[in-house]
Amino acid sequence: MIKNYYYPSLERYEGKMPYRRCGRSGILLPAISLGLWHNFGGVDTLKNSTEMIHYAFDNGITHFDLANNYGPPYGSAEETFGIIMKNSMKPYRDEMFISTKAGHDMWDGPYGEWGSRKHLISSLDQSLKRMNLDYVDIFYSHRYDPLTPIEETLQALTDIVRSGKALYVGISKYPPEAAKFAYNYLKENKTPCLLYQGKYNIFDREPATTGILNDCVENGVGFIAFSPLAQGLLTDRYMHGIPEDSRVGRGGYLKKEALTESVLSKIISLNEIAAQRNQSLAQMAVAWLLNDSRVTSVIVGSSSVKQLENNIGAVKNINFTQEEIDKINFIIKE
Repeated sequence: MIKNYYYPSLERYEGKMPYRRCGRSGILLPAISLGLWHNFGGVDTLKNSTEMIHYAFDNGITHFDLANNYGPPYGSAEETFGIIMKNSMKPYRDEMFISTKAGHDMWDGPYGEWGSRKHLISSLDQSLKRMNLDYVDIFYSHRYDPLTPIEETLQALTDIVRSGKALYVGISKYPPEAAKFAYNYLKENKTPCLLYQGKYNIFDREPATTGILNDCVENGVGFIAFSPLAQGLLTDRYMHGIPEDSRVGRGGYLKKEALTESVLSKIISLNEIAAQRNQSLAQMAVAWLLNDSRVTSVIVGSSSVKQLENNIGAVKNINFTQEEIDKINFIIKE
């Protein structure tokens, strides 16, 4: 393989956002990407959302991850992003890598979710209008549909690329066998899968244990991790109780039942290792993922510029000693 001399950012260097090659492709993604699942919806403040987008971009985050039903309400995160694009980010469109997805519940009726050609193409058309975009850089099938023929879903992705509405395609949360079928089908149709997006963190290691990460490497597919902080558990937020404004306190996706005594004990022990590394627990959790060379990028959420700044700080130290890795593994297995 010819050595690439033109991308010093392929190697981490102090004070800059590192970029990583995405599988066997020409795409480089920032080690940290910004997800708009929470805090960018219609119930949130446009000023705060705008400040986070600007701060992310100014600090090397070029990849912004959305989906059709992010909000709340559904579609409103894309609408917020579309306003920001129109007001301030449009001149930088060619420096941004923007994704969206379809497959989860979006609108009423038989065509409002899952993996039919009808749903995927209709949803993307709606997403482009909301985001004030002519195309997205990558469009995902957001979840595997066990009832729709997988060939229909994958052919829709192929045709979306050929239509010019997306430059690349990806899959999210597919079981290993379906993912391998998708890689082969898309490759044969000249629209290779660019990214697999899956949940991966210190607590939840399914992509590693099921072979998904190794399959990505073997097939030249990048892997991008979401929920790196386990919905906030891998932070110091719950070490002294449950704040009322937290996800647990608000009764969101993270339920109070998840914060057991055992989990809390593990969080405290992990926090001690992070402190020894001069990192916050959140920074260590992101760094732990980036220490895995099979991970292309990590999607972080944020409720404020300060929180985003803390997460970005993870790239300053993504190396772990074997002793640290062993300690983390021991804590998780307890």
